[in-house]
Amino acid sequence: MVQGVHISWGEEHGDGRPEVDGAYLMGRKASRGHISGRKAQLAYQTALNAFKSSLSEPNLGIFNTWSENTDCCKGWYGISCDPDSGRVTDISLRGESEDALFQKAGRSGYMTGSIDPAVCDLTALSSFVLADWKGISGEIPPCITSLASLRVIDLAGNRITGEIPAEIGKLTKLAVLNLAENRMSGEIPPSLTSLTELKHLELTENGISGVIPADFGSLKMLSRALLGRNELTGSIPGSISGMRRLADLDLSRNHIEGPLPEWMGNMKVLSLLNLDSNSLTGPIPGSILSNSGFGVLNLSRNALEGSIPDVFGSTTYFMALDLSHNNLSGRIPDSLSSAKFVGHLDISHNRLCGPIPMGSPFDHLEASSFSDNECLCGGPLMKTC
Repeated sequence: MVQGVHISWGEEHGDGRPEVDGAYLMGRKASRGHISGRKAQLAYQTALNAFKSSLSEPNLGIFNTWSENTDCCKGWYGISCDPDSGRVTDISLRGESEDALFQKAGRSGYMTGSIDPAVCDLTALSSFVLADWKGISGEIPPCITSLASLRVIDLAGNRITGEIPAEIGKLTKLAVLNLAENRMSGEIPPSLTSLTELKHLELTENGISGVIPADFGSLKMLSRALLGRNELTGSIPGSISGMRRLADLDLSRNHIEGPLPEWMGNMKVLSLLNLDSNSLTGPIPGSILSNSGFGVLNLSRNALEGSIPDVFGSTTYFMALDLSHNNLSGRIPDSLSSAKFVGHLDISHNRLCGPIPMGSPFDHLEASSFSDNECLCGGPLMKTC
């Protein structure tokens, strides 16, 4: 006999159907919810254990807490869950960390293996960090683009191969994509420019080829675009001029060609521009050197020519200005001596002539900053004018 259940017949409905006490129904629903929640948690743990089984970390024992007999949301290293639903929301495993585990071991981590597609079963995953382990290889599972809640993907500092998933643009909430220092290839997929919430894009030091998408400027929220040390070709897309939040742009050590766009000097937020070691030609636009917002400007190792524009002034403030290894000619502008600050200046390996101006910022510079020019003299050079 079931206790605590009140059933009446017919009077309420007039059709002979029994009326069951609401408290009983709520209890049944809660019971089913508990069973459903338990099944879901078991599914998450199964996915995490499959993820763990494809990896090997011999030094630190970070997976020692991942026990099948414990709740993955309570004490599993690097795992966080939503407190209400119990769903896994974060995987945060870094090979270089200030965590006590690393401090005690006195070493950084080393992990091998690959990323198991089972990670895609963690449907509430918001942050996936598996960075700086040096030995993780294989490709990024294409199914990762089905994780609609993802805001952070950080797989930097490994040996991951293959291409950026073609449907990466499905991750409309993605704010951080860091795949730097891997062995990835292929082109930047067209869908990437659909990531309208993206703030940080880092693809540095891979083998990514092809051109930068023409509509790269669609990434209106982007503040950092670090694409250096790849095999990119083509010119700098004009759409970048509309990226009002872009502060850091690194396209160094690629095969970018064409002239330096005049509009780059009008980007008020841009503070770091690194175009080192490309195939850029033509003159340096005056607007770029007169932009008081630049803190770091590296145009070295290109084929830039003409004179250095005489556009410096009291608002000029460079932490570093590198124009070395080009075909620049003429004199060093006298106005550069009126700059507010130039921490590092390198104009070596050009075809500059004439005396090195007196005063700051030239007083603290060494001869190497001016070496291998045709006829520079004075200053730190052992050559009189």
